[in-house]
Amino acid sequence: MIAGMTDTADHDGTEPRTEEAAAPTPRERRIAAWRNAPRVLARLGFLAPLRERLTLLEAAGDAYDLDETADLYGNGVVEALERRVAGLLGTEAAAFFPTGTMAQQVALRCWAGRTGNPVVALHPLSHPEVHERNAFSQVSGLRPVRFANEPRLPTAEEVRDFEEPFGALMLELPLRDAGFVLPTWDELTEVAEAARERDAVVHFDGARLWECTEHFEKPLEEIVGLADSVYVSFYKSLDAFGGAALAGPASLVEEAKTWRHRYGGAVFQQFPTALSALIGLDRELPRLPEYVRHARVVAAALREGLAAGGLPWFRVHPEVPHTHDFQVWLPYEAEFAAETAIRAGEETGTMLFANHWDPKGPGLAFTEVYVRAAALEWTADDVRGAAADFARRLTGA
Repeated sequence: MIAGMTDTADHDGTEPRTEEAAAPTPRERRIAAWRNAPRVLARLGFLAPLRERLTLLEAAGDAYDLDETADLYGNGVVEALERRVAGLLGTEAAAFFPTGTMAQQVALRCWAGRTGNPVVALHPLSHPEVHERNAFSQVSGLRPVRFANEPRLPTAEEVRDFEEPFGALMLELPLRDAGFVLPTWDELTEVAEAARERDAVVHFDGARLWECTEHFEKPLEEIVGLADSVYVSFYKSLDAFGGAALAGPASLVEEAKTWRHRYGGAVFQQFPTALSALIGLDRELPRLPEYVRHARVVAAALREGLAAGGLPWFRVHPEVPHTHDFQVWLPYEAEFAAETAIRAGEETGTMLFANHWDPKGPGLAFTEVYVRAAALEWTADDVRGAAADFARRLTGA
């Protein structure tokens, strides 16, 4: 017998007994229900099996000349993607990064060197504050300061009256953890002007900037024109394999590429990710305004269906979504809401709430609702019916 192994065969020579397979976790059940449900509001590529995910590259030949030599350390198809992004955003240049966390640290580190001030003013619900483990301060020598504790972007008055100097103002558009919320166009313009009155630069955390045009009723280049630099993601809205870009003045982007190398972002070959991003720009970007408009239909029908199902209190936030994503709040424990959503998907084949539920206090939970191409097959009546059924399951009616 090999050391470290145990003999599980019965003494009578029969085959070994196998342990019962572990019960699936709630997350595994939720993803399985989402994959198997004929009707969902979004088919998120990153949750698909590898075989299905790789089919995305079948369209690569339509996005780029596949007879070109593969990229090495950021040339070739990566440079083509950078030029495409700069053209779409109306900036002088853009640099590809493997992650948005790296892109934004590099951008704000470069700006700190130029302004002489390492202080970055941002909302406490911004991505670096909530999801990046204090990367600004721990890795890049930046000092974040926070304002506007309410679940919205800061106002021009708050920027003007902030009690200490800052070198950069970072605005997440939309502010995901506040409910994917956006200011009005006039408010955004005034905030940018207020920052410049204080000799600060403006950087947009535009991970989901691609879908903001419908809310602002402005083209991408006009929105980006309010900022000194912007980061965009390729997978959050465009369904690419990953990756991000930093866009802005050519001199900033060249400096950022140097820091990209220092931070370990000069990856040997990135053509699968770059090709998937180009495919996303071709396929998904033109459809985002349609998704946003339909999200408004979905949100209104959700409210009507939850009320018809007998829920005494709930919240769809924002009531009129600013993008194609929004939140739903319920007066139930997160585990119960999640189990109810999973069972509804398993039993009906309709997965209305496919994302996880977060606890936000005793008996209070929320989830995020994503509206993508799959949701376009839902009518308002479809949403109302699914929401009413879910509400009745919650209340036991």
